[in-house]
Amino acid sequence: MSEASDEAPPRQNWILLHPAYQQMKDLEVEDSAQLHAAFLVYMDLTEVRRWKDVSSLKSPELQLVLLEGRVKDGAPIQTVLPLPAHRSLCHRSIRHVLDRGFPVVLCAVASDSTLVYQKMTDGLVTPDPPVGPFQDAGRRQHRKRRQPHGEAGGRRL
Repeated sequence: MSEASDEAPPRQNWILLHPAYQQMKDLEVEDSAQLHAAFLVYMDLTEVRRWKDVSSLKSPELQLVLLEGRVKDGAPIQTVLPLPAHRSLCHRSIRHVLDRGFPVVLCAVASDSTLVYQKMTDGLVTPDPPVGPFQDAGRRQHRKRRQPHGEAGGRRL
C-alpha cells in the first residue's frame, strides 16, 4: 500500500463551515476576533439559552457584527453586542448601539470562550427590589467602644 492512502484527510474547523458563521463572514467585518466572538455568542444564545429568531447584522458605524433575537416567542427583540474581552469601547460606540431602539446586552468573550452578559441601559435604572421572605429584625447591633490604652478596667495605674 502507498503511504498516501494511509493518511487521513485533514480535518477542517467546523466553525468555519457553519452556516451562521458563513453568514457573519459575508457581512465583511474586518475584525476577525470580533467575528469569532459573535459566533460563540450566537451558539450560546441559540443552543444553550434557546433564544428565538437570532440573526446577525452589521453595524456600519462600528464595523461590528451585532446579534438580534428574542429570549422567548413573543418577547421584545434585544440587541447583543459581542466583543472580545480585550477590546475596549468608547461612549460613542455604546451610543450607536443604544440608539437602535432595542434593549442592549453587552457580551464580553474571554480567550477561553467564557461569556459574560451585561444589560446596558440608556440612563440610570433603579434596581428591582429584593425577592424573598425578608424580615427586619427590629433591633440594631451595638458595638463595644474601644477603651483608650491605659484605662483598662476604668482604673489608672
